[in-house]
Amino acid sequence: MSFLRPEAKAELWRWREVLGGIAMVLTGLWLIVGPGLLLALPGSALVATGVAFVWLGVQRARFRKSGMGVGAVQVDEGQIAYFGPLTGGVVALREMERLSLERGAYPAHWKLEQPGQNAVMIPVDAAGSDALFDAFASLPGLRTERMLAELADDKTLSVVIWERRTLRPSSVLLH
Repeated sequence: MSFLRPEAKAELWRWREVLGGIAMVLTGLWLIVGPGLLLALPGSALVATGVAFVWLGVQRARFRKSGMGVGAVQVDEGQIAYFGPLTGGVVALREMERLSLERGAYPAHWKLEQPGQNAVMIPVDAAGSDALFDAFASLPGLRTERMLAELADDKTLSVVIWERRTLRPSSVLLH
């Protein structure tokens, strides 16, 4: 028997890293202030680690969606696989050329392009799509804050989030 509604439980689970980081900060502050100066150094380290967890947790929570969309995403050893009802595909992170956010469909889709194969379209709310945050963060030069801002924006235009090699002239900026 749960005392929380399923929606509240899902929202708490979405913000789990932030809640854990806040607990770490509070424990670290208690170690600094409470028992005396003997535990001030470990308490300071705990506060710093907690602040890092809160910062990372806020980014992850902004990226996470319901996970109730169509299809499933699996990230395994540098490969992103999407298994959908109508489409699917696998993209290797090392060979990926472009990451786009396609807002033309509902919900928005991540478009992963790799040379020599069809683009893989992944709904932002597909099951397991929260694992894409770490996969995308490993792309060289990706600006996570820009990616999160574009994901939160409700425009209808598609946007290129990241490119390995630019195909545009140097006078046209990506960001």
